[in-house]
Amino acid sequence: MNTSQFTVANYLISRLQEIGVDHLFGVPGDFVLGFLNQVLKSDLKYIGTCNELNAAYAADGYARIRGIGAFCSTYGVGELSAINGVAGAFAERVPLVVITGSPSTINFRNRPLLHHTMGDYQIPLRMYEKITAASTELVSADTAAAEIDRVLTICVSHQQPVYISIPADVVMMPCQPPKPFRFPTTLGSDPDTLGEAINEALQMLNNARQPVIIGDVELIRFKLQQDFANLLDKTGFPYATMMLGKSVLSEQHPQFIGLFEGERSRDYVKNRVNSADCILQLGAVLTDFNTGGFTANLDETKTINANIRSVRIKHHYYENVSLHDFIAGLTEKISRRDPVTLNIQSAKDGCVHRCAELYIPDPQKVLTIQRFFDRMSHFIADDAIVVAETGVALFSAAEMLMPNGATFIGQTFYGSIGYTIGATLGASMAAKHRQVVLFVGDGSFQVTGQDLSTMIRNHLKPIIFLLNNEGYTIERVISDHAYNDLQPWKYHKLVEVFGGGLGIDVRTEGELEAALAKATAADELVFIEIHTDRLDCPESLRSAGRSMATTNHLD
Repeated sequence: MNTSQFTVANYLISRLQEIGVDHLFGVPGDFVLGFLNQVLKSDLKYIGTCNELNAAYAADGYARIRGIGAFCSTYGVGELSAINGVAGAFAERVPLVVITGSPSTINFRNRPLLHHTMGDYQIPLRMYEKITAASTELVSADTAAAEIDRVLTICVSHQQPVYISIPADVVMMPCQPPKPFRFPTTLGSDPDTLGEAINEALQMLNNARQPVIIGDVELIRFKLQQDFANLLDKTGFPYATMMLGKSVLSEQHPQFIGLFEGERSRDYVKNRVNSADCILQLGAVLTDFNTGGFTANLDETKTINANIRSVRIKHHYYENVSLHDFIAGLTEKISRRDPVTLNIQSAKDGCVHRCAELYIPDPQKVLTIQRFFDRMSHFIADDAIVVAETGVALFSAAEMLMPNGATFIGQTFYGSIGYTIGATLGASMAAKHRQVVLFVGDGSFQVTGQDLSTMIRNHLKPIIFLLNNEGYTIERVISDHAYNDLQPWKYHKLVEVFGGGLGIDVRTEGELEAALAKATAADELVFIEIHTDRLDCPESLRSAGRSMATTNHLD
């Protein structure tokens, strides 16, 4: 492009592509149309969604596969519709670029009562400041390039959302083309503090007879999976993950023992962690779901807890220590251990997960949640992307043993129902060559289900299992009343309404087998409606429900 024709919009689009964004999700609106017109002239692929909330969810799912995602919307009504999706990404450390097309700069100065505005034009910015790592309004071409680079650098380095408001009159203002983006380097560690932390940790780990490692979500967000794998290879130690960190490495790894969620863990995992004489916890975020309702009461005198910028050992705190440097230092210096001496019962050998057992269908038998997920453990392909919605789907899928190379996506901390429809759209767009499998409840689907049509429109081919238990079972296990009931839909027929895909209704194990055979042969989106009992759910969800009922003082 001729440099004299380069604009602020061109600059932003170029930077998005440079940091890894190939698809921009969004919904049009008059203030953002000028920017979208430039997107359509570029190599950045625009994916229109049915609403802004799903655009945010789609960007989140895309980012969990590609490393970063982006969406755009119009000022006020659009960006505030999306704000819940951005809040979830902020809570779970998912890097999104939020782009808002806003009124012209003169309107920010004079504040006329334009449509979509609230008198005070700064309200949306102030709201987004609370749920983003950085935010900016591009008030002129003179400062736009530097501001774009500033917030995108923070997005990449902090792995959290950022917000860019681009006024309608700034979109086509000329600016210089960007120089190569300077990706932020990993923040280093204070060498003395790092050395002390490593030495204290080594003393505990080398002396341990029954050590265990717990790997969690920060290893995923900050792309430390290979560092983690190197440490496991060197030590031979068994490891577990928490729900947020599920599939940090392949769950077929011979040292993987299963999911640790406090008292809700399977017996072997719970006993192995609780009996350990040293626990190395890496990148853990101690939410209620992650810790089994705060029942993961690890003995502080035996625990080394390392997070992205700090390490805690017993009652000693080491600040300005990066998780990368800490893991690398341990790997270099720790004594090698033969896994055979550590009595590891790996999950892949079937000692922990029931899903490793042989599944034999009973054709006439009515499906139950346990039997359905037992079958799914034999259906999901290697390298698949598995998306599980908050509720029965999440708690059931979390207990499945994922196949080799599979990626697990669930909004395990923020837990906004309806998240997974948009996330599945984003993940499917991010990795068209991979099998994408979604497990979603009927209640969650009714919140955001219209973007099933966007998947069909874009020729995406996920396999969607809708668990129809006639309402909000996750709420029923907390307090079972009529407000948890829903108008029943014929969900599997929606593919006809939306103009494509294969819809199947399933009630028995035999019908499930027939549906899976069709799904395997299909070259289109497959939507399978699974009917189960209203209160059919895993014990881990019932336990969570009891905990939440107590916390919220419910009868």
